[in-house]
This record gives sequence, C-alpha cells and structure tokens, in this order.
Amino acid sequence: MKTSQTPHSSAPAANDPSAAYDGPPDYRVIGRHAVFPETSHDEIERINFLAQMNRHLAARVVPGVKAAYDNRVVPGFAAQNGRPLANRHEARKAMLEDPAFQTWSALRRMTMEQRQQAGRWTALRQNERLARIAADLTDGDERLSLDPALAIPRYVSAVDHHCMPGSYHTEYFPGDVTNGANYDHAGFVTTSGLLGKYSDGGGHAVVNWVRRNLPDFKPRKILEIGGTVGHSSLPLAQAFPDAELTIADLGAPVLRYGLARAKSLGVDNVRFVQASGEDLAGFADESFDWIQTTMFLHELSTKALRNIFAETRRLLKPGGIVLHVEQPQYAAEMPLFEQAMRDWDAFYNNEPFWSRMHEMDLDAEMVAAGFDRDSLIHGGVFGVVDRELFPDAAEDETEDYGRKAAWHVIGATI
Repeated sequence: MKTSQTPHSSAPAANDPSAAYDGPPDYRVIGRHAVFPETSHDEIERINFLAQMNRHLAARVVPGVKAAYDNRVVPGFAAQNGRPLANRHEARKAMLEDPAFQTWSALRRMTMEQRQQAGRWTALRQNERLARIAADLTDGDERLSLDPALAIPRYVSAVDHHCMPGSYHTEYFPGDVTNGANYDHAGFVTTSGLLGKYSDGGGHAVVNWVRRNLPDFKPRKILEIGGTVGHSSLPLAQAFPDAELTIADLGAPVLRYGLARAKSLGVDNVRFVQASGEDLAGFADESFDWIQTTMFLHELSTKALRNIFAETRRLLKPGGIVLHVEQPQYAAEMPLFEQAMRDWDAFYNNEPFWSRMHEMDLDAEMVAAGFDRDSLIHGGVFGVVDRELFPDAAEDETEDYGRKAAWHVIGATI
C-alpha cells in the first residue's frame, strides 16, 4: 500500500533555526567617525536586541494584528454598530480593544522608550568628551552659525519627539552635543539598519531621484530645512561637490555635532545654521537652487508648515526645485487598517502633528504658498544602502507603517 507524503520543500520554515537570516545587520558594521560615541559590548548588544525587536514586530507581529483586524475588529464593530467602520479614527479606537493591537502597540512603544534610554545613556556618560571633540573640530569655523537668542517655538519645545527627552534642541551645558550623538548612533534601532552604514540612505535615494528625473540639474546653492546632524543632507553635498549646502535647524546640539561629523567624514562644502524654517530672513529672495526636507513635515504644526512652504517659495531661484520627502499621505485608496496603524505615531510616539499633516492636501498647500499647480512634482524613493551589509528597503516586503525607508516625494519647480 502506498502512503502519501508531504512534498519536501528545500526552503526552511520561518521558525526553523536553520532558516536564512533576514534581520538587521550587526550594529558593529555601522560607519563611525570622529565624534561618534564609543559603545561597550553591552551597549552594542542592547542596540542589537532593540533593532531585532523592531524587525520582529514588523515581520512577525504586524501580520497577526492585521488578521485580528480582519477577523475580529471589523466584524465586531459591524455587529455592534450595524454599519462598517467609517474612518481611520473609528478603526484605531476599535483596535484599541483587541489584544493583538494592544500587544503590538505596547511592544512598539517599549522599543522606542528603550531605544532612547539606551542611546541617551551611551551619549550622556561621555558627553563632555564628545563636546571636546566637537569643539576641536568646529570652534572658530565660520561654517557653524549659532543664535543663542533664537526662540524655540512651542510646537518643538513642548514635545519630546519620538520619545527623546529634550528632543533635538535641548542643551545640558555649553557646547553640548548629547542629543545629536544620541540621534546619530542609536537611530539604527528605529530603522533596523534600513538607512545603511551612515544612516544616510534617504539622502542617497533623493540624489538618485534627482539624477534620474532631472539629469541636467546642476545646483550651486542647496538648503535642507530641519537637517539635524546631516544624515539626509551630506549625500547631496557629496553628489554635487561644486555646490554649497546649508543645513538649517533649531537645535544647537545637533548642528555642532553635524559639522563635526561632516568634517570628520571629509565633507567640506556644507555649513550649519541655527534658524527656524518659518523665518529664514537671513537669506535673500531667490537664494537657493534646491530646497529639501526629509521626514520633517510631520513634526510641524499646520501654521508652521504653511510658513515654511511660503519661505521655500520666496527662497527658490527660477529654475530651482523644492522637494519634501515624507511617509505617504492618507487617501481614499489607502485601507483604513493602514491609516490607523500609521496614526500610531500621533497618539503613542510623541508626534502630535503626524495625523493632521498626513491628511492634508499638500498639493493645495503648495499652491497656496505660491507654486503653480502645473509645476508640482510627485514621486517615490527607497533608502539606498550597501547591500552587502544592510537590508535594502526596495526589496523588503515587511511594512511597519512609519519606519520603513520607503517615502513619497512632493515638490515643485518654478
């Protein structure tokens, strides 16, 4: 008698210890520079664990949340209310009652809080040493322009962005770079390595997009607003060495750290200016060929976003481009589950403007700022990395709704 046998697959099961590894790279392979914090064995393994946890949540836990949404939340809401879910707010509130979403949300918040504490501890224990290194590299350098009298607007000062105590702007002593160092070295956790060796995959992606879509574009003056330590900015300076890049940001610690980082990486055609993107009166009309923001708009109040759009229009030269890189806007074709999951940052990750910003009609806002509707630019980019060491976002099928290095581009020319 013949017995049937289950066909053998050469691919190991997902829970098989011999399965091919598809998680984040080891933190030890990241790029380092003169002002990069030193990390002990335990600090490295803490970061590795948290990066692995983020990857696990995206690859293993989120599919379970989606199944619970489809099989419990949606039918349960319909049975109770006699109608389907109407919008993302109803979907989020309904999911709040489900243990699958509760588990994912609690673990995700935990990884954010622990990522900040891990990064802060590493930076704080050596903050005076890091400040001395930064000072040695930047003191007297005209490419660093700080304004101690600059008022930090409430939409920034009242928020510990992404659970980072003190956000990007807080100084703990004169010359401090602590929060810049924290942001730089432990951001690996948040993206699970998807931004590459120097966390600059977003900048390289934008450069590739510009070269592909605007092959004759040769900018001489570039501005990045909200550029912090220069992760997304330095690739622009490297790609166009004859251009002068200016990074404007509110935070003195990230600007000090950013210039020290840039100099130690050999990028010299960049300067760091402490200023609000809402008021860049220090620059004359039509000062820049290219104005860029990268994952910045979601941290702005609606009023600030509109003021910044108006400033970009004033500052852009004829023939220039402005590009904003962001997570995708909510639209009718985006499933309510995805909208509700993306809204998590607004309610549970200290990003209070995320939800409102992602529902705005950015095309209309650009037109209101003075750009011609026919000149608007739309596109998409994936983080560009060293594929031998880092996972490539373009080939990664997991979705964590807010962390993946896959973005939309909106902009304009004049």
